[in-house]
Amino acid sequence: MAKKYFITTPIYYVNSVPHIGTALTTLAADVTARYQKMRGREVFFLTGTDENGTKVKEAAEKAGKDPMAFVDEISAKFREIWPGLYIEFDDFIRTTEPRHFATVQEFFRILQSKGHIYSGTYEGWYDVGSETFFKETDLVDGKSPDGNEVRWVKEDNYFFRMSAFADQLLAHIEANPKFILPESRKNEVVSFIKQGLRDVCISRTNPGWGIPVPGDESQVVYVWFDALINYVAATGWPKPGWEAYWPAEVEWMGKDILTRFHATLWPAMLMGVGLPLPETLVGHSWLLMGGEKISKSKGNVVAPLDLAKELAERSGCSDAVAIDAVRYYMAAILPIETDAVFTNDEFDRKYNNDLANDLGNALNRSLAMSHKFVGGAIPDAAVEAQAVEAVALAKSRYEAAMADFRVNDAADAALGVVRFLNKYIDTRAPWALAKAGDPALPSVMRSMLTCLRAAEGLIRPIMPKTADEVASQLGLPALTDWDRIGDESSLPAGVALLQPKPIFPRLDLTKKDEPKKMEPTKTQTPTPKPALTPDEPAIEISIEEFAKVKLKVGRVLEAEPVEGSDKLVKLQVVIGSDRRQIVAGIRKNYTAEDLIGRQVIVCVNLKPAKLRGVESQGMLLAAIDTDGGAILLQPEREAPEGAGVR
Repeated sequence: MAKKYFITTPIYYVNSVPHIGTALTTLAADVTARYQKMRGREVFFLTGTDENGTKVKEAAEKAGKDPMAFVDEISAKFREIWPGLYIEFDDFIRTTEPRHFATVQEFFRILQSKGHIYSGTYEGWYDVGSETFFKETDLVDGKSPDGNEVRWVKEDNYFFRMSAFADQLLAHIEANPKFILPESRKNEVVSFIKQGLRDVCISRTNPGWGIPVPGDESQVVYVWFDALINYVAATGWPKPGWEAYWPAEVEWMGKDILTRFHATLWPAMLMGVGLPLPETLVGHSWLLMGGEKISKSKGNVVAPLDLAKELAERSGCSDAVAIDAVRYYMAAILPIETDAVFTNDEFDRKYNNDLANDLGNALNRSLAMSHKFVGGAIPDAAVEAQAVEAVALAKSRYEAAMADFRVNDAADAALGVVRFLNKYIDTRAPWALAKAGDPALPSVMRSMLTCLRAAEGLIRPIMPKTADEVASQLGLPALTDWDRIGDESSLPAGVALLQPKPIFPRLDLTKKDEPKKMEPTKTQTPTPKPALTPDEPAIEISIEEFAKVKLKVGRVLEAEPVEGSDKLVKLQVVIGSDRRQIVAGIRKNYTAEDLIGRQVIVCVNLKPAKLRGVESQGMLLAAIDTDGGAILLQPEREAPEGAGVR
């Protein structure tokens, strides 16, 4: 049996229903799956729900429900919402299923038989919200690093010797550059491992909910140890045939569950059992709202299907297209290195600019002119070289983006050929060619339709229903074979084109009188800020003098404190093709983990200087807070590394 292309999402806690944050990860996995299917791979896409944790049991009790009835109800909502977003998973696993129970217990037995599990006493802090154990030194103001309440726990439990796998993990990461993506996240993991891995408590006293430890029913398996095993449980391991699925080609997740769990505990568990590791772990950043991660516990959630429904009502587009628009938005802003911010205004802007103005306009113009100038059928003519090159470039950019699981860059590549098409129409001016009787007109019209057909194929993994509609208006079957994108055979001459039908009616953004339903509100009293001392009158300079200061966008790849200083941090910053070491006095406000992956503004033509004996080859721009600390400046949204600032 041929190896399937195996894609996973995390299995989601069933303490509440899905929101746009969990949908972000699942959408990324779905786009990956659809793309790989177009490339001819047989895909196995796994998602599911995590149902055995302490907080799940407590949520059920709070709701006054039996735990199994509670998880049945919430899990069913996940299975309902994902198809509603056109997410096509192949398997949906629940950790309360017998197949998962059996695999977890076998996994535990094998590790125990190999000496990787031992008995001991755990005494320390436990965060029920994230189901994570923490040391005293991990706590921040008496809470977990996630801001959750912690409980002091003292129990006789079982431990996994994770500390024994540190060197193997580091060697694997070094030998496999794409094991952890993006690179900034890999650096965080390496830093975490080098700080010293400790053995992990992998059981809890049995509360009457969870998977019993084999041979000791007084204990249940720790929920994270249990949950991670779902990835191999779905393959049927250890029964014959699991090799057709495992290892996974890619495991998608948010950055918060990468370092401690998926990039250290999970691979160490696999090494202990003797199973191969996943090829790639992708830990994307967060979608924020009001400066906070979108989270059920914070109550600042956006329901993706509600967002689509509201868009359909406000714009007049179809329900299917509105869902695709939400998919496109999530794909286009998918945060990789740095967090992205959700606002209704930005959602509306992307809908109008990218979909109504660019894609919708290109489709309507091309079809209308085809009916006017070439009889409403695909002309039999050569495609102009610049159109061939534009399609090839977009396709190449898309492939490069997906090779690194950068769904946002793939979305941009897909829209790139659309933007080219709109400029091409303006430049080649078919109306002028028709008026002049220019023989180039059929080639220009075929070139326009070729770009449209290519755009249909490129957007298909992201907006499948919209792609179907574009194909329909072209009078053609869906383009589902990646190799045929840009190929002449995908656009047979003589096929009758439909009359253009607008897919994306524009939103009227001048109407601000009605509040938008998706913007959650919070009632809180603003914290008063100390008044700032007015600055002395500034010395005026000319624009020519200001132009001497060269500012560019960079991205922090590595960060570490400067030894012997409580203020300085040493950064490795990529600025376009340039890589620089910069020392900044920002340690009071930022940890190394806060900085890795962040975009910053750098003065690049400042003379190098030495701070505490460490050379600094530039300066970061920052505002000054009321305590004299730094607030780093960064672009409002992702900008190309090396972009100029003015």
